[in-house]
Amino acid sequence: MPIVNWVNFGVHGAESSGMDASLPFIYHLAAARGAEIDRILSTSVVLVTAIFNPDGHSQRVAWFDAYGGQQRISDPAHIEHQFNWTFARTNHYWFDLNRQWLLLTQPEPRAWMRKWHEWRPNITVDYHEMGGQQTYYFHPGVRSRTNPHVPKRAEELLEKTVGTSEEFLDGEGRLYFHGERFDNFYIGKGSTFPLLNGGVGVLYEAAAALGRELDTWNGLRTYRENIRKQFRTSIAGIEAGANLRREYLEYQKTFYASALRDASNYAVKAWVFAAPGDAARMHFFADLLNRHRIKTYRLARDITVDGRSFAAGEALVVPAAQAQHRMIRSVFETLTEFEDATFYDVSTWTLPPAFGLDSAVLSGRAFRDNLVGDEWAPPMPVAPAPDKSSYGYVFEWAPYYAPRALWRVLEKDILARAATKPFTALTSSGPKAFGAGSIVVPFDRQEVPRDEIHALMKVIAAEDGITVHALTSGRSATGTAGIDVGGPSFYPLDAPSVLLVVGDEISLYDAGEVWHLADLRMQMPITLRRRDNLGGIDWDRYTHIVFPSGNYEDFEPEFAGRLRQWIAEGGTAIGMREAAPWLRATTLDWVDPLSEEALAAAAEPEEVEEEAAEETGRMSYSEKDDFEAAKVIGGAIFAADLDVTHPLGFGYADRSIFVHKNVEEPMLPTENPFATVIAYTDDPVYSGFVSRENREALAGTPSLIAERSGRGSIILFADNPNFRGYWYGTNKLFLNAVFFSKLFETPNGN
Repeated sequence: MPIVNWVNFGVHGAESSGMDASLPFIYHLAAARGAEIDRILSTSVVLVTAIFNPDGHSQRVAWFDAYGGQQRISDPAHIEHQFNWTFARTNHYWFDLNRQWLLLTQPEPRAWMRKWHEWRPNITVDYHEMGGQQTYYFHPGVRSRTNPHVPKRAEELLEKTVGTSEEFLDGEGRLYFHGERFDNFYIGKGSTFPLLNGGVGVLYEAAAALGRELDTWNGLRTYRENIRKQFRTSIAGIEAGANLRREYLEYQKTFYASALRDASNYAVKAWVFAAPGDAARMHFFADLLNRHRIKTYRLARDITVDGRSFAAGEALVVPAAQAQHRMIRSVFETLTEFEDATFYDVSTWTLPPAFGLDSAVLSGRAFRDNLVGDEWAPPMPVAPAPDKSSYGYVFEWAPYYAPRALWRVLEKDILARAATKPFTALTSSGPKAFGAGSIVVPFDRQEVPRDEIHALMKVIAAEDGITVHALTSGRSATGTAGIDVGGPSFYPLDAPSVLLVVGDEISLYDAGEVWHLADLRMQMPITLRRRDNLGGIDWDRYTHIVFPSGNYEDFEPEFAGRLRQWIAEGGTAIGMREAAPWLRATTLDWVDPLSEEALAAAAEPEEVEEEAAEETGRMSYSEKDDFEAAKVIGGAIFAADLDVTHPLGFGYADRSIFVHKNVEEPMLPTENPFATVIAYTDDPVYSGFVSRENREALAGTPSLIAERSGRGSIILFADNPNFRGYWYGTNKLFLNAVFFSKLFETPNGN
């Protein structure tokens, strides 16, 4: 049996030396002659992807085509070396594809993961570039930051595997390092994912030349040199595979056998999941697990665990006793204690809270074999065609694609109303209770023919998987004491026109996640505009402006006054993560410096508050990295309380919600007692690393604030509800901020 080698080139389009090493590597495999290459090819299968990220690669090539001349310029200030590396690093929607091995929200990783699992490689090699002032890196990474589910034998094989690369570099007197900076903790990277799937991953990082050559503190760095290193270590990698073939084949065999033994001794026997009212999220969740060869089953009978009910035929069961036992534990378990508090990436990625699922652990008496039904992957929901109505239609807001359905209605200039309170309506199938946020499409005052509206409702049922109910009357099913669909508890909606702020100082990832959600998933148009060019926009054209996270320190734009005026006239401004405090200071907390209030405050002597500084004491410089790491939030999951009665909470039935958090600065509440839509719990850390200081500072503080200003609204997200495209459970919070930003009012007296 041969050993299987998988060689990744170009997952980051800006890190190009690997891509340019791929062709000579492939040519070498095809054309080289001699006993050594014959030995390697007779005992190995080599799978090569020359360019994993064609979009990023195209961006990088276009830049160098535009700014590369006949002469080689090594000056770091030359424009050839100044391209936006994040723009070329990412794919079309600005996703980092080397964080997608686990999450699979993008088409590129879905394609390669299908092939990867088909071959189940023994060795996966991943080629990258790092800062130009470094030398050359390859695994093993920092030992104390290795994922706890990685077997020790994998680490031993990894050390043996890189020996051939060390020999080549030693032979030429080249500088290199490992065991520092990079780690194998987050399993969504190309070099770490294989370690939980029966193989070994090796990361290679060349110091980037960012062009053809670059002056560095290590001397002149040339692109030619980097290509040669990546080419030669590629050969060294497959040579190591041939040398260690028997050890790798034996390891993969024992990896899965030992996983089943571990499962038999593991206290948890299964997990059960449900997404009441939203079959789409269950489909996305099961589809992701199945793509990783994790088997999912239908719950065979109704059960109640820890006060939560799970219905047979609707809930999903994932047994622990599977070949992918280690992967299952890695994506379901929580972790709050860590040997090393420094993380190259996030410190947790527990999937159930990201998908907003009800979940429970089945162990001991709670687990019975008869709970596991047939193997089942919930399909994407398709609702039956609605009855033809003589009055209008209504659909719930809880389903994932309800915002897409609403956009279909509004973009065709069909009038729609959102319920601000629960109500019970008369439908063709009898009385039906609907939650707040439900959308009513009445026939009254419509200029679009009824047949066209009915046809659209059929599309919504078929393509968005949403049950559309035909109304038979505007009267409440509970009588005159109930809420009629024509009453003031229903708010007329306008089609939003959204502008998304992008640019050099904006997080490309955060902006891309908004763009991806709106453009691809919800099929809504969204205008992209650079932040440094906002002053020239037609403000009246837009109903919403979204400021993603980025660098807003000392940002004082000339358009700030126009922004405040636009909000007062009815616009909605949304600030996310680092943008939230800037937007708040620029709008909610802004005071005209010429106002009486500001002049009076300026005339008063400034009081200096003296805070008692915590005594740190003297420390050794060697402790600096650990000391700084202990102050950060390592990409954690926080438990929070959601006001489901607030319009920004519509579509959620449970007040308990989880959010992904990686910003340390607390967001303080406003004076409006109704403005905090989400607040962290008093003990907020569900999973991931958070220092004691940050735990205490963030407990009970707001995660989402919604305020009115004039006729407009200001919405502040302390966290990213669209993180990496897989936080399906909080996407609706952002979409509520788009569609329902006028459904709430400022209390009297504020």
